[in-house]
Amino acid sequence: MTRPLEGIRVIEFGNFIAGPFCGMLLADMGAEVIKIEPLTGDLARAIPPIIDGKSAAFITLNRNKKSLALDLKSTHGRSLALEILKTANAIIENNRPGVMQRLGLGEGDIKKINNKIVYTSVSGFGQTGELKNRAGINLIIEALSGTLSVMGEKGEIPPRPGLQTADILGAMFATYSTLSGLIGQIKHNQGMHADVSLIEASIASAVWETTEYLSSGIIPEQLGHSHRASAPYQLFETNDKRYIAIGAPSDAHFKKLMDILDLNDLSENPKFISYSSRKENEKDLVPVVANKIKDWDSSDLEIKLTEAGIPCGCVRNYKEALNNPHSIQRQLVTEITDDQGIQIKTIRNPVLINNKPIKIDSLAPELGEHSFEILSQVGVDKNVFNKLVSDGIAI
Repeated sequence: MTRPLEGIRVIEFGNFIAGPFCGMLLADMGAEVIKIEPLTGDLARAIPPIIDGKSAAFITLNRNKKSLALDLKSTHGRSLALEILKTANAIIENNRPGVMQRLGLGEGDIKKINNKIVYTSVSGFGQTGELKNRAGINLIIEALSGTLSVMGEKGEIPPRPGLQTADILGAMFATYSTLSGLIGQIKHNQGMHADVSLIEASIASAVWETTEYLSSGIIPEQLGHSHRASAPYQLFETNDKRYIAIGAPSDAHFKKLMDILDLNDLSENPKFISYSSRKENEKDLVPVVANKIKDWDSSDLEIKLTEAGIPCGCVRNYKEALNNPHSIQRQLVTEITDDQGIQIKTIRNPVLINNKPIKIDSLAPELGEHSFEILSQVGVDKNVFNKLVSDGIAI
């Protein structure tokens, strides 16, 4: 089957996560993604763990791409990049605002040679505003966006999320805007510039919290393990010292849960009779439920609740999440063989198309692996390429 984005050329000027993750998603769907790197390479090439001299994270973030290594600060390197961009459908870049303009590769520069280009810029704080030049890496964005303010127990130092939330959310919005732009390019014969801010992507994703503040003026606070709108909806400790997540938002779920825990009297208590009343009286409800759950083994309780249709799940580590029968059945982990014949395990794209996994054609490229292949398309022969290499303009 032809993948949806085959025939689409995307040029990525990306480092670390936000830009490269967006490029990876587009490449998985069939786009030709050319990653233009400085001669020193994407900084993510050094992110641990390093396996056989290669960053495992970089391998994942940059699969299915081609690498072109160019010195964009040189006149010749910049002119070659511009020639390549004449045939591109889209650009993804996640540099600080102003960097691409100083290189002569800003939106205005590219529009002169390719006025239908979809140009997506990802940065910490956006292309405008007083904070635009401020350094904005993941944890800093989580702090300034309000994300950390609602995490952890009230009055205690907020824990940081275990995932790169700001970078991944920014990458998702960058992918969304790039795809929207490509549809506009095809349907309406027009280009566009998308300004994606990591901090705004994080704030926009905080639907419960921002809605509460904007509608009531109440500033959302730390809730520990509680849910902002529902109870019981949190983690509970079991007698085998594990944790189980249980959500019983509907009246039917709540009644079933109380029945299993032998707490039927709570189902009829006016304080817990409705969704809103259970949340209002959470401090009276949750300790009683938690005390009963401590009598249960985590696996036994998970089975019992699942059979009753109550949303639940024991807290797994990643070994358990990747090696359970469901993940194995759906082939979540896949093995790819690199050029040296070494097999590397990775997570497939989570989307199945027509019930089949999206193929991973190649692992992340070596720095400059496709430089000559790509430059030959703009008239660079082997002798000229060798001169570019010796002059320190390409690898």
